[in-house]
Amino acid sequence: MKVPFLDLKAQYDSIKDEINAAIQKVIDSCAFAGGPFTAEFEKAFAEFCGTRYSIGVGSGTEALWLSLLALGIGRGDEVITVPNTFIATAEAISFSGATPVFVDIDEKTYTMNPELLEEAITSKTKAIIPVHLFGQMADMDPIMDIAKEHGLLVIEDACQAHGAEYKGKRAGSIGDAGCFSFYPGKNLGAYGEAGAVVTNNSDLQNKIGMLRDHGQGKKYYHDVIGWNARMDGIQGAVLSVKLKHLTEWNEARRKNAELYNQLLSEINGIIAPQEADYGKHIYHIYSIRVKNRKALMSSLKEKDIYTGIHYPVPVHLQKAYKHLGLSNGTFPVSVKCADEFVSLPMFAELTEDQIRYVSSELAADLKNE
Repeated sequence: MKVPFLDLKAQYDSIKDEINAAIQKVIDSCAFAGGPFTAEFEKAFAEFCGTRYSIGVGSGTEALWLSLLALGIGRGDEVITVPNTFIATAEAISFSGATPVFVDIDEKTYTMNPELLEEAITSKTKAIIPVHLFGQMADMDPIMDIAKEHGLLVIEDACQAHGAEYKGKRAGSIGDAGCFSFYPGKNLGAYGEAGAVVTNNSDLQNKIGMLRDHGQGKKYYHDVIGWNARMDGIQGAVLSVKLKHLTEWNEARRKNAELYNQLLSEINGIIAPQEADYGKHIYHIYSIRVKNRKALMSSLKEKDIYTGIHYPVPVHLQKAYKHLGLSNGTFPVSVKCADEFVSLPMFAELTEDQIRYVSSELAADLKNE
């Protein structure tokens, strides 16, 4: 039995007629860059997230970067985040002119450990970016309390958390801004690159709206130096169709994770992901932890089971951030998890038979070690 890590074709087949009709409308109207199809999605996504505004951009990286710029983060500032994330979180900080400062993660949720946050704050700290990793939100109440106490901004990196919840609040709706990626493999994925910022701040909405469109308030009148970071009309149309199915797809992922959890609980040598009692995990990634992952992944591949690693090298140990001078022992939980993570197949269309096959082969491999 073949079990792909992700099957975008299966998802497309389930909504093919809706998608094709939506794309044809964009082609017929020639509204390719921004325009009504993007605006329609922005309105629907803001409603989904429980925010007043949504601003469509070209990627999740741009969502983070433009949010920082619009909030006035720049040279000489520090922004606190975690090393256990995709590098885009730190890249956005760096490209705003600021310096990323890291705190370690909680070993159960794989998100920012609020207990370590205050000791990382300095006179240069201007913002905190908690990362809602793998589809689970960070523990936002203590993070927001600390931010308020120190007068800091909070930008949620919700690029993997479309529809995840914290005490009944959707990802992106708690901080000053929430940033999303619609990379094709995400729970809500475009057919290309796209992203969005959600916020309740009208001033922030206006600033990001200008920054994404060359800094112009109206055509050819440029109030600030901006960038070309508009969302394509086709992506807006595709995302509008998919958004209608997102809650159903997220629930399917949760059901798949529940079956994985049940089956893997009987296998020694596996640490399965845990859902925090404060929230709702939407399992963008279902990542287990094991000790000898190289051999395990190789064996699973021979059986047509495809896995991944998210992420093998924490950001502070990447060559790109060597200049920060941080050692391998600086953030021990992030390093430990990065050495042990194996991401199993996870998508809404994954079948019970496929999950049982993956789990049984995992059990066989670990038993033979």
